[in-house]
Amino acid sequence: MSSLVKLDTSTHEHIAIITLNRPEAYNAMSKQLLLDLAGAIAQVNSDETVFCTIITGEGEKAFCAGADLKERRGMNHRQTIEAVRRIGETILKVERMDMPVIAALNGVAFGGGLELALACDLRIAAEHVQLGLTETSLAIIPGAGGTQRLPRLIGIGQAKRLIYTAKRISAEEAKELGIVEEVVPKDELLDRAVNLAKEITQNGPIALRQAKAAINQGIEVDLMTGLEIEHLAYRETLYTEDRLEGLKAFKEKRKPVYRGK
Repeated sequence: MSSLVKLDTSTHEHIAIITLNRPEAYNAMSKQLLLDLAGAIAQVNSDETVFCTIITGEGEKAFCAGADLKERRGMNHRQTIEAVRRIGETILKVERMDMPVIAALNGVAFGGGLELALACDLRIAAEHVQLGLTETSLAIIPGAGGTQRLPRLIGIGQAKRLIYTAKRISAEEAKELGIVEEVVPKDELLDRAVNLAKEITQNGPIALRQAKAAINQGIEVDLMTGLEIEHLAYRETLYTEDRLEGLKAFKEKRKPVYRGK
């Protein structure tokens, strides 16, 4: 794997940290960075010891400033469409990761950078962060899921306001709108993300996967269909060693040790 994406699965038990590593380019999504990110995602997905993933950016200036516009200048229309599709497909890989994924926003998240964060399950932002879907200021629209995920997260009206105005908002306003769940001092960001991941990984990894699937699939359908999705997801947890371990640990008044089996 090249140095455009760093992957750490050894520092914290059951936690993977994926770091976008182009700080000199505001961690913009070049073709190579997207390939490296897809590779890191595949590696994490195949690692049964990882129960939660954190995605962040190198440096303090940018989580991800979106597409690499310098790279895009030399593209024709067909190549541009392919590049946008590649970003969307990579972001979809993030959304489809089995385990919970936390975006730790260490710097600006504009355009595709915010779209990447929206594909994560939870978002924590440093106090100085600005974010926004700024594409209409460049006479284009969000093309990697922003017009779909943002309204689902914060409602149609507020999403339209942000997309139509291309407004850049502060971390605090993002929290008020429900785009991010927490805002913390920048020197506490990664520690807070790791601590949240540790809270998550104390719980059954199969249960976490099934809860994520039930929520993500259920939100797209009517209530009765969603309840059936939930029931099927619940059944997936019934015949696991982890469920029995949870019951045993509760009886013995100790902390359970879950293995994802």
